[in-house]
Amino acid sequence: MKFSDFAGSGEQVSRIGFGAMGLGGALGAYSENELVRSVLHSLDRGVTFIDTARAYGDSERLVGKALKEWKGEKPFLASKVMSLGPGSVGWGTPIPVESAYPAGWLKESTEISLRELGVDTIDLMQLHQFWPQWSKKDYWMEELLRLKEEGKIRYVGVSLPDQRHDIALSLVQSGTIDAVQTVFNIFDPLPLDCLIPFCEENDVAFIARCVMDEGGLSGFLTEESTFEDGDYRKSYFDYVPRNMYIERINRLRKFIPQYADNLAELAIKFVLQHPGVTTALVSMHVPAYANQNIAALDKEPLPDHVFEEIFRYHRWVRNFYDTKFW
Repeated sequence: MKFSDFAGSGEQVSRIGFGAMGLGGALGAYSENELVRSVLHSLDRGVTFIDTARAYGDSERLVGKALKEWKGEKPFLASKVMSLGPGSVGWGTPIPVESAYPAGWLKESTEISLRELGVDTIDLMQLHQFWPQWSKKDYWMEELLRLKEEGKIRYVGVSLPDQRHDIALSLVQSGTIDAVQTVFNIFDPLPLDCLIPFCEENDVAFIARCVMDEGGLSGFLTEESTFEDGDYRKSYFDYVPRNMYIERINRLRKFIPQYADNLAELAIKFVLQHPGVTTALVSMHVPAYANQNIAALDKEPLPDHVFEEIFRYHRWVRNFYDTKFW
């Protein structure tokens, strides 16, 4: 396992993190026992960063159940306050902060998370949505800082709602937050332009999500792949004709096996190439996925010319909220 400094604090976290959305059933149905075992397996393999959310169904509860069984050192726990915006409102387009996080809700949601996780303190609490208009209101930040003072959380951050990475630049420079989480992968490398360097300069942790593009960058998708109702991926890969998605994936196979043993390894190597990336969240609710993802950390980094080629010629920025929510 490799580690990085979290937000200039000197505290070390694993450079690959357990993305716990899959524990809530969003990526297929698994038994509770299987899901708890997956958390324990990843911790045993050296993962020390777990990212969950109030909105991820049973995810917090299952993480908490795993932690009760875990005998090792407590991992770094990150969660997110659930937005109260009705339905899908607030993801594709902004809503008032008072609608998403009315006064008192951050405290209430955090206390629910603490109970579900079975802990006294959550290391990082994030807003699950953030829009730059909200910076004009300061009550939500005051609530987060009050939770820090009470010892219920240790760091504060935001998770950006979609691929518009630039909306967090002023917040990163403000000195008021400790972490930003957003989409970053081979198809969407735009955080490298501004957000990651800004985070590095301001001692703000950068947390990469959708590293595998919901699994697509692992190369598993075929024309015949189907997904059950309730699976987050059911419409995700059909934003464009599926053969177009598969063709984009196949273009990346030229780098296999010379520069990576498989496409998943290539995706992880690409995201972790920049030292400003604190941790990359990947789904590890299946132990075999965890083993493959963690193994990527022991491999040689991508040569500069390969990284540059992928960065320049394999980007394919798509905002799936166009079809999900607009």
